[in-house]
Amino acid sequence: MTATARPALDPELRDLLADMPLMSRLDPEILAQLRQYPSPPVDSLLADRNAGLRGVTVRAEDGTPIRLSVFTPTHRDRTTPAPCVYWMHGGGMVMGDRFSQIDIPLEWLDEFGAVVVSVDYRLAPEATGTTLVDDCYQGLLWIAEHAAELGVDPARIVVAGASAGGGLAAGVALLARDLDTPAIAGQLLICPMLDHRNSTVSSRQFSGDPGVWTREMNEFGWRSVLGGLTDGEVPAYVSPALAEDLSGLPTTYIDTGSAEVFRDEDTEYASRIWAAGGQAELHVWAGGFHGFDALYPRAQISATARRTRTQWLARLLRSA
Repeated sequence: MTATARPALDPELRDLLADMPLMSRLDPEILAQLRQYPSPPVDSLLADRNAGLRGVTVRAEDGTPIRLSVFTPTHRDRTTPAPCVYWMHGGGMVMGDRFSQIDIPLEWLDEFGAVVVSVDYRLAPEATGTTLVDDCYQGLLWIAEHAAELGVDPARIVVAGASAGGGLAAGVALLARDLDTPAIAGQLLICPMLDHRNSTVSSRQFSGDPGVWTREMNEFGWRSVLGGLTDGEVPAYVSPALAEDLSGLPTTYIDTGSAEVFRDEDTEYASRIWAAGGQAELHVWAGGFHGFDALYPRAQISATARRTRTQWLARLLRSA
């Protein structure tokens, strides 16, 4: 195998990606520029939806205020508690906010009448170590404690996220298991960022050339969140692939693309859940690059990936 051998992109995605400015690396200067671009206005996503939005502030363990956004269906049967999707955004743990990729879980508000809660966890490099995952966990505790107020069924809380958010959702699930609270019905991990070691075949395949998320960009994201921690000091809640025991986790959905950095760590995580006796559903979308369905939701492969996730969530919520 040559150093540049890699799975080809889906032809439709390849044509769409040709018009997108790509990068091969991240550094503090580029990050500062990227952070200046706001998420798409959430009002446009709510304009044609029967949904209300309110903000909530919870306190992190160190007292820092953490913002949550609560999206609630306005036309639903209030006598029946709703499912809840707790959303953690992507952005390499260094950028993004609680509205990033929010169109994905809002589809589940439409489909299932789910209450969607998203969290503005602190970002690296300003925050490091377990701070990010701890912020997310505090949001989960708030949801569980306020389930009745939210009209949420505490037995149908699902943690979900994309990319860095998928990794944080996995870390939150590990924390909830180890601390024995609160109960989580499922974890939905979209191209999750799970392993700081960056040592898989797929991480090497997508290196050296511009892309949506390259090996070099991944190294920057992990360096930012880990600070000066050595490999032996990295907690599994931050880098979930390090967890020695993956038993006792909620039923899991993982998807990824064949043409992306996280492919191998994501498939390995699913395999290890099975090996521990757990339940996981894994999809590797042929020709999908990192975040393809978020960037180009109308592409055929993207629509299929999003529909397949929704079908899994429907099965999960029926059985919970």
